[in-house]
Amino acid sequence: MADPFTTLGVAPAFSLDLTQLAQRHRDLSRTLHPDRHAAAPPGERRRALGHAIEVNAAWRTLRDPITRAEALLERLGVPRDERGGPKASPELLMAVMEQREALAEARASGDVERIDALAGAVRQREQETLARLTEAFSRAEGGELDAPRLLSLLGELRFVRRFLDEVGAALDDLS
Repeated sequence: MADPFTTLGVAPAFSLDLTQLAQRHRDLSRTLHPDRHAAAPPGERRRALGHAIEVNAAWRTLRDPITRAEALLERLGVPRDERGGPKASPELLMAVMEQREALAEARASGDVERIDALAGAVRQREQETLARLTEAFSRAEGGELDAPRLLSLLGELRFVRRFLDEVGAALDDLS
């Protein structure tokens, strides 16, 4: 896949204005829409369609902090394989295990308030992790690349997101 930052014509940074990014995506999508190229020769229509597909893929990549971080790590030459990063800290693993146990208990008892409280605490952790990731990428942009820290924070964000997915599934089951 082409570099998503280049495809959308935005500076490669973790901290992006998602409103501006969405507008850029809409503008490009409008320009590349097949209806605008209906009278064009077949080769030009194929190129426009191919570019539209790249624009949509870039938008999907950059709007999500995890895939945006992966794209930045790739640009920085840091392997982005989920299994290739540093091992999660024992503290993080213990916290995740405790949260999953609490979620399982709340789910089993149908305690929606407890599930909401767990989700709120994890959403707070997600915001804190995103702030630390933003700072670490800012430092990397300034020349202070700390790949192990970036990979560790990205791993933490993945754990948080998975837990929030589990919360969503629990709430769906209870509704």
